Amino acid sequence: MTVLLRWVRARAGELARFGVVGVAGIVVNLGVFNLLRLGPLRPDAEIAGDDDRVVTAKIIATLVSILFAWVAHREWTYRGRRRHRPARELVLFGLVNGAALAVEAGTLFVSHHWWGLTSLLADNVFSLVGIGLGTITRYVGYSLFVFDAPAGDDAAAAAAPEAPDARDDA
Repeated sequence: MTVLLRWVRARAGELARFGVVGVAGIVVNLGVFNLLRLGPLRPDAEIAGDDDRVVTAKIIATLVSILFAWVAHREWTYRGRRRHRPARELVLFGLVNGAALAVEAGTLFVSHHWWGLTSLLADNVFSLVGIGLGTITRYVGYSLFVFDAPAGDDAAAAAAPEAPDARDDA
C-alpha cells in the first residue's frame, strides 16, 4: 500500500489536473451527447439511419470531448513535459483516444443493443460507466505513450520500493 501511496503523492498535482480536465470533458461529452440525442439524432429522427443513432451520438460527443481534452492536457495537465512533435503527439493522442472511444461506445452498445436498456436514463448511466473506463484507458495511455516524463522526474523512483536503510529507523 505504501508503494501506491508514494505513487499517488508523487503525481498528486498531475492527477488533480487530469481530474479537473476529465470532469470538464465529461460535461462536454454528456452535453454534446444529450444535445444530439434529444435533437438531430433523437429516436424518431431520420438522420443517420434507423438503428445506431445513440452510438453515433456517443461517438460524436466523445470526439468533441477528445479535442477539448487534447488542448487542455497539452496546455495545462502535462505542461512542461517533454513532448513529441505536435503532429506525432496528435496521432498518439488520437490512437489512445481511439482505444478509449471503443471502450466507451462499446459499453453503451452492449447496454443499449444487447441488454435492451434503451431509456435516456440508462443511456446516460452506461455512458458514464463507459466514460469511467475510458478515463482509465486514457490516463494510462497518455502517461505511457503521449506525454513523456520531464527530465529528472523522480516520480518513477518514488513509486519503486525502497530498500531499508537508516532513514526507516528514525
